[in-house]
Amino acid sequence: MALRCWATSDARQWFEGFSDPLCLHFSWPLVEPFTIAHVQQDMVEHEKMRLRGEAINFAVVEATDHDLVLGGASVYEVALDQGRAAAGYWLAPHARGRGLATRTLRLLVGWVFDHLELERLELTCAPDNIASQRVAERCGFAREGVLRSYLPFQGGRRDSVMFSLLPGERL
Repeated sequence: MALRCWATSDARQWFEGFSDPLCLHFSWPLVEPFTIAHVQQDMVEHEKMRLRGEAINFAVVEATDHDLVLGGASVYEVALDQGRAAAGYWLAPHARGRGLATRTLRLLVGWVFDHLELERLELTCAPDNIASQRVAERCGFAREGVLRSYLPFQGGRRDSVMFSLLPGERL
């Protein structure tokens, strides 16, 4: 697999992959019904965030076919002055069960520490998202605890498990 910038032509694959019930259970959107127009608007907003240095979003693609989207990965809440950022990822149903989430996070971690020179990378996930917790642990992230009522989520609030990784800890 590889990471590359999203293209507007990827909107349909992003929408189809992210519309999966598992993605929607653990992630946004905060709007219902979720449509391809929301993905297109997210692409515009993500580019604005990239240009401001706040976040960067990548398409996870097949190494031999960069047109085949497997999922997404992002570095967000970038605070260069504080030396930290957060990471996230998701996979479309057809990409799961092959170790791609772990490879995606390792590639993202390497890019973050090699190019952004950060001192801390955070990762949060829902307490019932055991698969994401295992991915974080396989990549060397340390579980720090549960942040109660951490974020607005699907009409309420959600707890989040906080993980962190420091440059010398990556696997």
